[in-house]
Amino acid sequence: MLDDDLASRSLGMRLVDAGAGFATVRMTVTDTMVNGHALAHGGYVFLLADTAFACACNSHGPVTVAAGADITFVASAKLGDELEARAVERVTYGRSGIYDVTITRADDVIAEFRGRSRTLRESRAHP
Repeated sequence: MLDDDLASRSLGMRLVDAGAGFATVRMTVTDTMVNGHALAHGGYVFLLADTAFACACNSHGPVTVAAGADITFVASAKLGDELEARAVERVTYGRSGIYDVTITRADDVIAEFRGRSRTLRESRAHP
């Protein structure tokens, strides 16, 4: 899936580990990712978490999308920091799932993300 994700790949995101219900993605904060306070813009941190979440929830095969997500920022990231997002499946029920993603820099937690997924029904041909 990440091979076809130009948005994530163009930001230098790399899938470093994945399996059934989990994924780890890394990204280095570049100069185009910092805000006016010289900190990593929260949107990029969210995007990293969302990418790990997408890899984890699509690991079972069927096309699965985000139904919603929340993030709590607990520390700031800066230019040059390598961030790692580790996504893990907490539960699936029917076509829905809950995934937690922890974003770290070395041993420091930067943010915690919770994503809710929904597996799409098979698409039908449109006229």
